[in-house]
Amino acid sequence: MPLARRLTLGDATALGLGSMIGAGVFSVWAPAVGVAGNGLLIALVIAAIVAYCNATASAQLAAVHPVAGGTYAYARAEIGPWWGFIAGWSFVIGKIASCAAMAMTFAAYAAPAGWQTPVAITAVGALATVNCLGVTRTALATRILVVCSLLGLAVVVAVGLGAASASTPSPLPDATAYGVLQGAGLLFFAFAGYARIATMGEEVVDPARTIPRAIALALGGAVVVYLLVAVTVVVTLGSDAALSSAPLADVLSSTGWAALTPVVRITAAAASLGALLALLTGIGRTTLAMAREKDLPSFLAKVDDRRQVPRRAEIMIAVIVVAIVLVADVRDAIGFSSFGVLLYYLIANAAAFRQRASARRYPRALQVVGALGCLLLVNTLPVLASIVGTAVVLIGVLYRAIRLRITS
Repeated sequence: MPLARRLTLGDATALGLGSMIGAGVFSVWAPAVGVAGNGLLIALVIAAIVAYCNATASAQLAAVHPVAGGTYAYARAEIGPWWGFIAGWSFVIGKIASCAAMAMTFAAYAAPAGWQTPVAITAVGALATVNCLGVTRTALATRILVVCSLLGLAVVVAVGLGAASASTPSPLPDATAYGVLQGAGLLFFAFAGYARIATMGEEVVDPARTIPRAIALALGGAVVVYLLVAVTVVVTLGSDAALSSAPLADVLSSTGWAALTPVVRITAAAASLGALLALLTGIGRTTLAMAREKDLPSFLAKVDDRRQVPRRAEIMIAVIVVAIVLVADVRDAIGFSSFGVLLYYLIANAAAFRQRASARRYPRALQVVGALGCLLLVNTLPVLASIVGTAVVLIGVLYRAIRLRITS
């Protein structure tokens, strides 16, 4: 049974923004400032350029292949089933790890000491239930959470920039080329949410028109928000941001508005939930697409007759996310996720590059820049994250090879 087309341009844009304006905007500045120094804004621009190139590849592919599954489906159609499988597998394993990171970040802001793990598990269960009730409820919930996040960030930016003239932040360390690239690698994941729009192509109204517009709107909005927040952090905290575990809360404290710190905690919790909700939704659709092709167990291909959502896939993903929450920490989850996401976009650019002239909406040069950017940024990841990521991808490849051998 096909999925129902219910998502409008506003719904799709909100889902993209909900994925991009997530927990990262509240926590990424400390490590980014630490490695990029006074090249922070350059790192942010590099990350945005790579994200834009990847977004054009996703939009071009989605316009021609308006089905669930994102690059898994696109790569199967354009460059072959094996590349599609690697893209889909990379997306699923990377974003499941991201879900765990978002759940743990939410709990870090919202839960009292000692209760972080139970609260994180509860959040995963609650949002998986929302997804199982139908995609329009998912879009509505995401819109609410995005508005909460933007209001909280607006408070931080307004207070920080308003007091900037009276601030005397410590000077940022000098940037190095490698440090700027490391910063770009960290900041890139702030923009990765536009893929969530493409993965839901089977549920978008008029996908050939809506998906490219929604991706552009969501990415453009995220760039503006991140630039404003980056400037605020730099002009109020300077190099002290590198030592902060909650830099946006420290922006308020350093400007004499510590009483507003709870606003940041509430906003961070809302943003984390928004990102987690959109992530769970996108992974469910990719899992559905892979199960339809038997690249994952076929029982996951079932679409609920009443709600028209892939309920079995949603439940299985939630169970795996809970397991990761129980055994890993935020840094482990983010490092593992990064590898999968960059590999996914590398294949997306390759698939878009192969499209014929009749399907082309953007010049091939953008796909070349996007692919090279992914390769460059993946080499800034910690060695352990790359080793573990490679091992898990190879496990997936071995599973598919055995399955094909058995069924041939």
